[in-house]
Amino acid sequence: MLGEDKSAPLAGIRIIEFAGLGPGPFAGMMLADMGAEVIRIDRPGTKAAPTDFLARGRRSVMLDLKQPAAVEAALALLTGADGLIEGFRPGVMERLGLGPAPCMARNPRLVYGRMTGWGQEGPLAHAAGHDLNYIALSGALWAMGEPDRAPVFPLNLLGDFGGGGMYLAFGMAAGLLKAARTGQGDVIDAAICDGTASLMAMIYGWRAGGGWQDQRGANLLDGGAPWYGVYSCADGKWVTVGALEPQFWARLLQLLEIPEAELGDRHDRGNWPVIRARLAGAFAQGPQAHWVALLEGTDACFAPVLDLEEAAQHPHNVARGVFANGGQSEPMPAPRFAGSKTPKPGAPPEPGADGQAVLAQAGMSPEEIAALLRTGALALP
Repeated sequence: MLGEDKSAPLAGIRIIEFAGLGPGPFAGMMLADMGAEVIRIDRPGTKAAPTDFLARGRRSVMLDLKQPAAVEAALALLTGADGLIEGFRPGVMERLGLGPAPCMARNPRLVYGRMTGWGQEGPLAHAAGHDLNYIALSGALWAMGEPDRAPVFPLNLLGDFGGGGMYLAFGMAAGLLKAARTGQGDVIDAAICDGTASLMAMIYGWRAGGGWQDQRGANLLDGGAPWYGVYSCADGKWVTVGALEPQFWARLLQLLEIPEAELGDRHDRGNWPVIRARLAGAFAQGPQAHWVALLEGTDACFAPVLDLEEAAQHPHNVARGVFANGGQSEPMPAPRFAGSKTPKPGAPPEPGADGQAVLAQAGMSPEEIAALLRTGALALP
């Protein structure tokens, strides 16, 4: 493996990733960030995207999977692999001749990861969709936003990456542990709708116990509670407070010089509008920088709302190396390990640049590789 770091948590693990969009590449990025060797199979004609951070840390082979010889080359790669990631609609890999049955016949230890929105089965399994649709069906989207407005969607972080890519990466890690223990691989059905519902377990639990109202902006963590929210400053910027616990709430009021007795019982929802108005009035008196100087780093549970450029330059993020140096502000691998290294992975690959070397490593002869090139089953940049 080029640039292999043997101290990385997943060093020695080889994953074959069939190139796709969004959550599949995100799962591949997470595995590559942890040191796995991820070989991406790209379609012929794929162009390089040097700022495609989701594609970092890979090697790339361009195969025309409509040709039987290319499918056989892919199976050769899978014979020596630990895992596979694909993000096509249900049935596509089977039609290509690369479904779980032929792949695991070649390699019984293979962990076969499947990433879809609706899942491999169910009434909607074959329907098109995107992140917004999947989080809508899980109930998560309905719960987000202000009471009298349409729900607010959290970019595509909750569905594609939270309920999708991260669950696929977790499933791959669990499957790899099983394969190491038993010698038998498995097929992972990672559906964004399923994963998003799983992320909502605490909220559904609160609702089941009577602690969550089916009304936006009326609950503890959805903007209803005034001590857990976003406030506008005098300069038009925003700050956040999350003083849930009594001691943090007391510290916030102390620093803002607001007598707690003036606000009444904060557990009385009837007082919430009064408390919110008082906090809003306080924060409106000064610019964001003033509140940062007063509250940041205290137990008031405070942080300013930063734009993307400001986030990369914040002293805490700089001190921890959250973003790579340079103008592109590339997020670094997470989480971190005390006894293993997770350095910044290599740049996104030039599509197809590693094809000949990777296939030779898989045991194909120079003549076989030359034949693939002649027919177009294997493409170069």
